[in-house]
Amino acid sequence: MNNLKSIILSLFLFSLLGINAKDYNASIFGIKSNGTTLNTTSIQKAINLIHEEGGGKLVFYVGRYLTGTIEMKPNVHIVLNEGAILVGSTNIYDYNIETPNTALVYAKNADNISITGMGVIDGQGRDVAYSVLDQVHKGILSDPLKYDRSAQMRPKGMYFRECNNVLIKGITVKDAAEWVLVYDQCENLKIDSITVDSKAFWNNDGVDIVDCKDVLITNSFFDAADDAICFKSHDPEKMCENVEVRNCVARSSASGIKFGTVTRGGYKNFKIINNKVYDTYRSAITLATPDGGVIDNILVDSLYAYNTGNAIFLRIGERWNNGKTGSMSNITIKNMFAEIAETKPDAGYEYEGPIEDLPRNISPAVITGLPGQDITNVTLSNIQIIYPGNSNPNYAYRGTSPADLDGIPEMKDSYPEFSQFKELPAWGFYVRHAKNITFDNVTLTAKGKEYRPAIVLDDVKGATFSKVKYNEPGDAKKQLHSYKSTGIVERK
Repeated sequence: MNNLKSIILSLFLFSLLGINAKDYNASIFGIKSNGTTLNTTSIQKAINLIHEEGGGKLVFYVGRYLTGTIEMKPNVHIVLNEGAILVGSTNIYDYNIETPNTALVYAKNADNISITGMGVIDGQGRDVAYSVLDQVHKGILSDPLKYDRSAQMRPKGMYFRECNNVLIKGITVKDAAEWVLVYDQCENLKIDSITVDSKAFWNNDGVDIVDCKDVLITNSFFDAADDAICFKSHDPEKMCENVEVRNCVARSSASGIKFGTVTRGGYKNFKIINNKVYDTYRSAITLATPDGGVIDNILVDSLYAYNTGNAIFLRIGERWNNGKTGSMSNITIKNMFAEIAETKPDAGYEYEGPIEDLPRNISPAVITGLPGQDITNVTLSNIQIIYPGNSNPNYAYRGTSPADLDGIPEMKDSYPEFSQFKELPAWGFYVRHAKNITFDNVTLTAKGKEYRPAIVLDDVKGATFSKVKYNEPGDAKKQLHSYKSTGIVERK
């Protein structure tokens, strides 16, 4: 992780690029700010000319600039001053639907590019999504609808592929029709002080970092109808590596900070530091490798989660792995506070997370590999998790007998989610198929009485518990249950 200093320096130096570049006022290209004139051709002409002239800034001032897909070119820097709004057309034919990744702002192999300022990119995503649906229902477009939603043609807010030296700073991006910000196989990417507010439609991931290297995400706010800050690995020969996320806030109808779900190559060398998650339906932090990828050397430090459905979910699976063995090792989560919701934490979102098939009581944090594929070297230190408690064994029950524990399905080829196992036998942590696990100064609190123990270990090879505290009202009971596990050490 020492190389992060050089990464930050290089990103800082890149941020200085364009300061002396020539400014081009958008109006000189006939770009209209009235909100009704379609400016796609004019904006693209401006971008192309600036690129051909060796680079510079395309500057937008106060107004609403209606456009379809625009494609960034090398050495072009878009500046959206305060009051300037790029507005996405609601006509799907104004977008690059012939490409695999339709987007309002698109770039491929475009180095040294930026979008900065205090302005806004408004995708008008709900209207665009309905435009696609209308054309599919009329038989004009072909799209494999899923739940009567377009699965292919809804435009993302921004899609950048194989671009080096990218800066996104200050802007607000709202209401994409699909994933909001996607950076795929990019290097030297800096995202700073942005706001993503996108709850307009389904699958509104706030930001997706896909197989990127040398990434810094700082001081930003993500409010999304799907995963807020999400890392993916689509290429088995690539991975996300050397990434830092610091001083961000996330709110989500899915997970707050998530590694996965698609994980073909993997993730290596991450620092997730001083971030907050709130009103989030699924997990505050998820690390999942269901597709054969590697997860290694991940630090999560000072994560604060409020009103979330789950605190921590670590999972190895076998879904689309094509025979490749996934792995997860060297995970450190420290200085974390989480308060788990008793009721649905994303209630009130326009697009809430699904009502799950029950029964289950409130789920614990989960660390679970597969037989022969242990999650290894996990350290949890200085952690406090508060649960509502009050689990009802007459509603849903999973005991700690051998038959109960052996009856928990592996679900290796299922979509990885903390609630997938339904009722689990612990209220604090469920750890299965793991090796070298350390709990140090961990406090687990149940506000109401629980029928389950706090921690259940199943097929764990080596675990140390130091200064672990359990707060639960009612009669004292044994809070740590070990099954088919060896090398379990408890220290006061």
